[in-house]
Amino acid sequence: MQRIELLDTTLRDGAQGEGVEHSLSDKRKIALALDRLGVPLIEGGNPTGNPKDQTFFEEARKAPFLTQAVLVPFGSTCHAGVAPEEDAGLAALLGTEQPVVSLFGKADIRQVTEVLRVTPQENLRMIRESVAYLAGQGRRVLFDAEHFFDGAQYDRDYAMDALRAARQGGADVLVLCDTKGGTLPDALRARTAEVLCALGDTRVGIHCHDDMGLAVAGSLACVSAGATMAQATVGGVGERCGNTN
Repeated sequence: MQRIELLDTTLRDGAQGEGVEHSLSDKRKIALALDRLGVPLIEGGNPTGNPKDQTFFEEARKAPFLTQAVLVPFGSTCHAGVAPEEDAGLAALLGTEQPVVSLFGKADIRQVTEVLRVTPQENLRMIRESVAYLAGQGRRVLFDAEHFFDGAQYDRDYAMDALRAARQGGADVLVLCDTKGGTLPDALRARTAEVLCALGDTRVGIHCHDDMGLAVAGSLACVSAGATMAQATVGGVGERCGNTN
């Protein structure tokens, strides 16, 4: 039986839920409770642009308080036209001194050209070089392929190229994100199996949203297809309709 690794994102994605506001004390208490439950990875927030999260990670760096879980910072790839070693966001991730980092990048070409407004190749460069830089600094990199399932439905080749760029950079896990929560479990399972078949010896994770009430079913479907990481929140809290519970 394959081992499934759990990443809890209550303190990051869960904090984007309507009416959710965590104080520093709240974040610490939640992290401690998750640690006691045996959750191995706790996504603690985004230290690259959120002052509260910056303080949370700084306090954790100065006085570690978890006994077994790893606190994971979350942030984006380097900016367009910027080398990774000169990017302030990546510097903030490294500054947490945590061994595992969650890095997100665009896997939907429409998001690349219409939201980031960069060329498809520049986005792939941002992904590949950002992952390689963090991995080169000794970090275990979890790459969140944002909008992967929607992107693969629109332009499969480019969505796969985004995954390949992350793998070339040295990502340990490629996390497939159903960012808008609109993909049915059977389609999630089929796409996950397709990724594993195409990329071979690669670890794949799943990050679902609950817009159709199917986040748990979708996550289980992906695990049945071979995903070895599942991301979730306590009670399924999160942006819009929530996350996997």
